[in-house]
Amino acid sequence: MRHAVPPQALVRETAGALPILGLVAAAYLLPPDTSLSEVRAAGALRACVPSVDPPFVTGKAGAPGIDLEILRALARGLGLTLVPAEEPAISRDFNPRSWHLTRAACELIAGGLAATPMTRSFLETSTPYAETGWAVLAPRRLPDLRRLRIGVLAPASGLDRIALTSYLRGEAAQVAILPDPDALVGSLRAGRFEAAITEKLLADRIAAQERWVADWLDELPRYQVAFGLWKGDLTLKRAVNAGLEQLRGDGTVETTLERYRSGGTE
Repeated sequence: MRHAVPPQALVRETAGALPILGLVAAAYLLPPDTSLSEVRAAGALRACVPSVDPPFVTGKAGAPGIDLEILRALARGLGLTLVPAEEPAISRDFNPRSWHLTRAACELIAGGLAATPMTRSFLETSTPYAETGWAVLAPRRLPDLRRLRIGVLAPASGLDRIALTSYLRGEAAQVAILPDPDALVGSLRAGRFEAAITEKLLADRIAAQERWVADWLDELPRYQVAFGLWKGDLTLKRAVNAGLEQLRGDGTVETTLERYRSGGTE
């Protein structure tokens, strides 16, 4: 014999189901993600990039940089034309929230973007294509950095500057900030510093050109390098990730990275 359900229980069950039903209904009301179809309709993939941030963006037509070469190959694979949009703010500040970029300017953000928690709080990030972090660059390998004169070239890609500052303070190092790669190379050549610290891929490139040594600063974390996309652009993100996986699989990504690491683009 079936027992009648008390009215109070029915009220409780209905009330408990309402939030779930509300979420399902809201999902159906969300506008469709047209990010990929809009890009295909335009025939172009727009990427916001810094003015110059070697080796990712160099400003040189023959060797435009790691990010631009990979993005051009990615765009070709999607049947699109890459349209770089120079955004100087990316070169001046490492916080994506300070770049004031909009969807009207670009679909992707590039320039050695470190996929850190801060970056992901503002942007979606693609499948990573490289690894980055702080590196020590010097004419010869050093046992440690204790009390050394060190020049620091901090990239705009989002590496943790606070952690680096804390580490160097603990080493009692004498630190000076360098404005660009040319200043870094000139200062080390002239002996004004015993070592320099900068982003690893740039350090590798300079070390290859100068026949110096570039080692990971293992006391500090490493990060993945990726491209940024706008939150919610899921169809475009899937297409970008699939394209990057193909470029990794056919060797395009690694070949590009190695050419810029070795200085073979000069």
